Amino acid sequence: MDSDSFDLVVVGGGLAGMVAGVRGAERGLRVAVLEKGTDPRYPCNTRWSGGIIHVGYTDPKEPEAALRAAIERNTRGFTDPGLADVLVRDTTRVIDWLRAQGGRFIRAGAVAWQNWMMAPPRPLVAGLDWPGRGPDVMLRLLAERLRQHGGILVLGTRAGSLLMRDGHCTGVEAEQSGAARRFAAPAVVLADGGFQADFTMLRQHIMPVPEQVKQRGAATGAGDGLRMAREAGAAITALDCFYGHLLCRDSMVNDRVWPYPELDGIATAGIVVNEAGVRIVDEGMGGIHMANMIARSAAPLTATVVFDTKIWEGPGRSARIPANPELARAGGTIHRAGTLADLARVAGIDADGLARTVAAYNAACGSGGLGALAPSRSSDRYQPMPVASGPFVAIPLCAGITYTMGGIRIDADARVLRDDGGTIPGLYAAGATTGGIEGGPFIGYIGGLSKAAVFGFRAASHAAATIKGTRQ
Repeated sequence: MDSDSFDLVVVGGGLAGMVAGVRGAERGLRVAVLEKGTDPRYPCNTRWSGGIIHVGYTDPKEPEAALRAAIERNTRGFTDPGLADVLVRDTTRVIDWLRAQGGRFIRAGAVAWQNWMMAPPRPLVAGLDWPGRGPDVMLRLLAERLRQHGGILVLGTRAGSLLMRDGHCTGVEAEQSGAARRFAAPAVVLADGGFQADFTMLRQHIMPVPEQVKQRGAATGAGDGLRMAREAGAAITALDCFYGHLLCRDSMVNDRVWPYPELDGIATAGIVVNEAGVRIVDEGMGGIHMANMIARSAAPLTATVVFDTKIWEGPGRSARIPANPELARAGGTIHRAGTLADLARVAGIDADGLARTVAAYNAACGSGGLGALAPSRSSDRYQPMPVASGPFVAIPLCAGITYTMGGIRIDADARVLRDDGGTIPGLYAAGATTGGIEGGPFIGYIGGLSKAAVFGFRAASHAAATIKGTRQ
C-alpha cells in the first residue's frame, strides 16, 4: 500500500475543503486535499451554486446583532449558540480573506443579502450554467493558491476510512485508481458534503422514495465523511432535513428547467395541492420547508402549485431568475385555463376537490382565518394571495434536494465532538457534512457557502496552531 505523510489532509474539494487546504498551507502546513472527482473542474455543489455568501439572507457585513437576529429568525433558535457566534464574527473575515487570495465579488442587485456574489455571475436564465462563473472561478483560484503554498490537490481519490490510534485521528485511507493509499497526518478535515446522493441514507433518514426527488446539486455527496466520523465515535445530529427548493416536475426529465427557476415564490403566494385538489403543506413556511414536506410524502410527484394571473405577474416575476417568463422559455409545463374546473381537468386534479380548497382558502385570506385551514397557513414570513383572478395557472411540482443539513457535531473550531462532549483529537469537519447549524423542526437555512467557508477556515487555523505548537 502506498503511503504519504502530511500535516493536514482534507477530504473534499468544495469550498469548505479548498478554504481549509489553502488556509492550512499558508500557515506552513504540508497539505493534501483529496477529491474523488477526476476532472480538474470536478463537479461539486459549490461549483454549481449561485455563489452568494450570506448569513440567513442577510448581508454578512451587517452589525452582529442583525446577523444574530437573522440566524434566530431562520432557524427559530435551533442553531448551536457557539456555532452561531462564529458565523456572526467570522463570515466577513473569511470574505476578506477570499478577496485577499484574489477572489472577486460583485453586488448582484438591490437586495442586500446578494451583496457578496462570486464574480462573474451566471446569466439570469433557466438551467444549469456554471463553467467560468464565480464559484467555478473561485475554486480554480483556490486550487492555484494551494499549489503556490506547496499543497497538493489529489484528484481521483475517494476517502474510505480514518486512521485512528488511541482515540486520535492520524490520517485517511483512500482508494486511488483501484489501489489503496494511506495519507498519514496529525489533522484531518472532513469536508465532502452531505449524503444527498446516497439513496439508502435518504430513505433511512428523510424520504421514502428518493428516486422521485430531483438531485438539484451535483449529486456527489455520498455521506462518506459522515460514515467515517461515525465509525470513529463522532456525535451525530438529527439527519432529517435538507436544503433545496421547489422545481417544475419536468426537472426529472428536462435539464433546461433546473436548478433554476425555483418555484418557491409562487408557491408561498398561492396553494400547493395533491391530485385530490387538497392542500398538503403550509405554504407560508417557505420553499425549503415545502420541498422537505413534499419529499417526505409517499407520492412526491403528485404535488401541483395552483395560482392566478396576479400571482404569476407579481411573485412569478420577483425572483432573481423568475419563473415568469424563464420556465416557459425552457420548455417547462405550465397549465392555464379560464376557470378552475378547466384548470383541474388539464392539470389532472379533481375538480370538486380543487374548488372546495380554493373557496376555503380565499375565504380565509379575506377573514383572517388562515390558522383554521387544514393544514394551517402561516403568514408571518410570506403573505398569501387569493386565487381569484383568471386565467388560472397550475405547474406540476417536484422537490429538489441540494444538500442535507444534519451531520457531524462540531465545536466552534470545527473539531469533531464525541457524544460525551469531548473532541476527537486530530479530527475536524466543515460544510454540509456537519450539523447543528441548519435544520431543526422548522428546517432553518443559514447559507451553505458561509457555513462551508467559515468552518473550513476555522478548522485549518486551529489545526495549524495545534501542530505548530506541538512542533515547538
